[in-house]
Amino acid sequence: MKDFAGKVAVVTGAASGMGLAFAQRFADEGMDVVLADIESEPLAMAEASIKAKGVRALPVRSNVFKEDDIKALADQAFATFGNVHVLCNNAGVASGGGGQHSWERPLADWEWVFGVNFMGVLHGIRHFLPRMLENGEEGHIVNTASLAGLLPSFDPYAVSKHGVVSITEGLYQELRAMNAKVSASVLCPGWINTNIIDSSRRNRPEEFGPAIEEEKMTPEQKQGMEMVRGLLRDGIPPEEVAGRVYDAIREQQLYIIPAQPYFFDILKGRYDNIVNQRNPVAVPIGGR
Repeated sequence: MKDFAGKVAVVTGAASGMGLAFAQRFADEGMDVVLADIESEPLAMAEASIKAKGVRALPVRSNVFKEDDIKALADQAFATFGNVHVLCNNAGVASGGGGQHSWERPLADWEWVFGVNFMGVLHGIRHFLPRMLENGEEGHIVNTASLAGLLPSFDPYAVSKHGVVSITEGLYQELRAMNAKVSASVLCPGWINTNIIDSSRRNRPEEFGPAIEEEKMTPEQKQGMEMVRGLLRDGIPPEEVAGRVYDAIREQQLYIIPAQPYFFDILKGRYDNIVNQRNPVAVPIGGR
C-alpha cells in the first residue's frame, strides 16, 4: 500500500501510547481515522487531536474483549467511510503482579489478558478483513504483539503475544497465497515509553477481580515492577514506532521490531538453540 491520503485507518487502543501515535501519523498522511478505545475521556482528547490535523475522526468506545463491540466498530467504520484500508489491532493489556511462580498466576489474569491481547486481534481480523477483501482495494492489517511474543516466558502477557505473532504470520501467508491486495504485519516492540504497566489498575473489569495492589506485592514483585517502569520510561518514543509501522505498510513488511539492540542477540540465541536442539541456559528469577 503506497497511497495513504484520503484513505481510512482504524486503530484500537487509540487514546494513548502507540495507538495514539499511529492515529496521529495516519492523520498526518491525510487519512481519516476511526479511533477505538475503552477509556472515554482520553478518547475524546484523541479525537480532538486528530481533527486538528484537518481530517475526519470517528471515536468509538470499544472493548476489544467483546466480539459484539468489534462487530459494531466495523459496522460503524464501513457505514461512515465506505471502506477501511488500514486496521491496527493494537489494544493490549498487561496483568501486572501475580504469584511468585508463573503457575501461581490467577486464572482470571490469563482469561482477561488473552481476551484482550489475542482474542481482540482475532475479533478484528474476523470482522474487518472479509469486508476489506470484498471491497477490492489495497489495504493492510497491523497486529501489535511484543518482543515478549518472540521470547520464552510462562506469563499471560508473553504467551498471548506469541499467539499474535503466530496468527499474523499465518495471515500474511494466506493473503500472499491468494494474491490479495491486503497484506499484514506483526509489530513486536521492545521497551516503549507507554503506560501499559498500569493497564490492570485502569481497565481491568470487575468480573476478573481486582488487580494486585502494590503494597501487597512481595519485595521481588515490587522490585520487578519498578524495574519495568524504569525501562518503559526510558523506552523508544511511540512516535518512532509509528514511523516504523508506516514504513512497513508501504513496503508490505511482515516483521516490525523496534527494540533495544541487545534484544536481537537474545533472539538469535533463542533461535540458535531451537535449530540446534540445544537446551537454553536457565535464568534465575527473583534471586532464587
